Amino acid sequence: MADGLTFVTKTGSEIAGLFDGLARLRIAVFYEFPYLYEGDFDYERDYLSIYTSSTKSLVHAVFDGDQMVGATTCMPLSDEVEEVKMPFVKAGMDVGKIFYFGESILLPEYRRRGLGHRFFDVREAHALSFGTYTTTCFCAVNRPVDHPLRPENYRPNDAFWTKRGYIKHPELIAEFEWLDRNMDLPDKKEMDFWLRNF
Repeated sequence: MADGLTFVTKTGSEIAGLFDGLARLRIAVFYEFPYLYEGDFDYERDYLSIYTSSTKSLVHAVFDGDQMVGATTCMPLSDEVEEVKMPFVKAGMDVGKIFYFGESILLPEYRRRGLGHRFFDVREAHALSFGTYTTTCFCAVNRPVDHPLRPENYRPNDAFWTKRGYIKHPELIAEFEWLDRNMDLPDKKEMDFWLRNF
């Protein structure tokens, strides 16, 4: 426990017990820029089921009382969906050596407390514990700097990620489709990958 917060870590099939809280948290956080995601609870629960199908997956969640206020996820890249794996396969990289970091999300009022570093520490330690992974990676949506919904005070996480030892690889791009808020139809977005070698 720190600052009144508690932390829960689950792996593999145990993660199912966190689905509801994680789905609600994803919808709340990803509604804001840069994701602008118009979330759907049923879709979220279905999407999250991928974590229970991997024996090496992990969710590390932060609670304030009974409310999940933050969470981070990871799993082997080889267990991820094709859209995530494909850029690495096309680049001739061994997906069996790479661990993929998924969500790293916090409600706004819980940021600036060092939890972002905690999320990376936990995931990196989990990936390295297997002794077979040489690279960790994650992806982030690529929005233009002149996007009309970009807040004036918005600060991207690039500097933080760079300090953590991650390097952006513009040659590795995934495409995902989702519905932006206030839009009628979903469209495709480009996701940039960041990698760290150990």
